[in-house]
Amino acid sequence: MNIQRARELIQVQLQFGSGYNRHAVRMILGEVQRSHGRPAVDGLIRELALEEHFGLKPGSDFSGVGI
Repeated sequence: MNIQRARELIQVQLQFGSGYNRHAVRMILGEVQRSHGRPAVDGLIRELALEEHFGLKPGSDFSGVGI
């Protein structure tokens, strides 16, 4: 998955903001981390304020989510 597509999918999840959407975002971040590495994930977390919305912190490991 490319970064732009991940960004679009996460923005959709932010519109709803429930626990299910948090899990969906974690799965997307896991896919990004496996493809592009943790710096890409940290960038998305900061850019989209995912720590504020879902409590997802930069530096977290999402590589095992969704496999």
